[in-house]
Amino acid sequence: MNREQTLQAAHRNRFSSNLSAMTEPASNAREVVIVDAVRSPVGRRNGELASTHAINLLGDVQKALFDRTGVNPAEVGQVVGGCVDQVGMQTMNVTRNAWLAAGLPLEVAATTVDAQCGSSQQATNLAYAMVKAGVVDVAVGCGVELMSRVPMGATTTNKDFGRPVNKRYWEHYEFTSQFEGAERIATQWGITRDDTDQYGYRSQQLAAQAWEQSAFATQIIPVDVPVLDADGNPTEETISVSRDGGLRETTRDGLATLKPVAREDGVHTAGSSSQVSDGAGAVLMMTREKADQLGVTPKARIVDVCLVGTDPVLMLTGPIDATRKLLADNHLTIDDIDLFEINEAFASVVLAWQKELGADPDRVNPNGGAIALGHPLGGTGAILTTKAVHELQRRNGRYAIVSMCCGGGLGTGTLIERL
Repeated sequence: MNREQTLQAAHRNRFSSNLSAMTEPASNAREVVIVDAVRSPVGRRNGELASTHAINLLGDVQKALFDRTGVNPAEVGQVVGGCVDQVGMQTMNVTRNAWLAAGLPLEVAATTVDAQCGSSQQATNLAYAMVKAGVVDVAVGCGVELMSRVPMGATTTNKDFGRPVNKRYWEHYEFTSQFEGAERIATQWGITRDDTDQYGYRSQQLAAQAWEQSAFATQIIPVDVPVLDADGNPTEETISVSRDGGLRETTRDGLATLKPVAREDGVHTAGSSSQVSDGAGAVLMMTREKADQLGVTPKARIVDVCLVGTDPVLMLTGPIDATRKLLADNHLTIDDIDLFEINEAFASVVLAWQKELGADPDRVNPNGGAIALGHPLGGTGAILTTKAVHELQRRNGRYAIVSMCCGGGLGTGTLIERL
């Protein structure tokens, strides 16, 4: 059995459906509910949101939670935010700076975490864990990335401070890019260029349909951004942005003409890969008892969360194991889940997940994903969680799973139940 076959077998066997190996579902003591979840529009690279500042963007979605629910922000015990490239405007604890810049209570503490692309989902999961454990009764999970002004990889560009990995790492693992990982996943799972083109087309069509049907109306908050002068400097004048900017007129024939982005013979193009984007999201959670005390009606409860480690060379297979773990730990099957938000980092990530898990395609990213709407790195996890909470309400579903692949071989997972 070669390395690829061994890894595929490991994916299938790691979270066996054998009941004797299952853990018990998470206790309902201190049930953690989601009172609201919001997101900004997702802006194109150098597009709709590029003139703003990261702390303004994140602060706007943080504050919107309290404007919409009427909850006093002083009730919050801690805020946990995600951000990947913590450089420049996104450094010095961007989560805390955003909170303060939004005029929210200085007594509320905040932390910024990095789990690569899964940063704000992991931040939300950590906030959940604090509420579940009794550390706090109310928490906010959130995240932001302004990729137009803080480019991907900005934290690794200064060689004077050393590189992220060294010879000791290379003794154990080949150091690959996410682009290369996506291509190797395509090879291992037999995913073709036609498959990825078709998936990219699907994402664009579903996102356009979602906007036509106002599917995002309850989750997006408009944000005001500065108008730039002729020299590219922000002015006092602002415009309101309320629509995702990444949607593009797309045809199957057009997608077939695009050049591969990773290898000359690769299967991914700009039309089947996530877009460089700007955006932020935030989730307000608390105990059920606290929600009753405050007189607010929760939209959902968080049933369980996870973060799994997977092969760092393939790198992007995390959603497979994360989904399996959530299902096994909570005695559920794939058919019990009404909605999946699996981040479309690359088409092969979702297609390989689909082949392994066998989920109904109609339940997977039904309003399009990062290929059409964009992937603002550290903001995407909170954005996907927001999408899942509101889509469950819209379609009267019961369970949703949110999962993301992350650099370094990680997979985030959140299991949500509509209330």
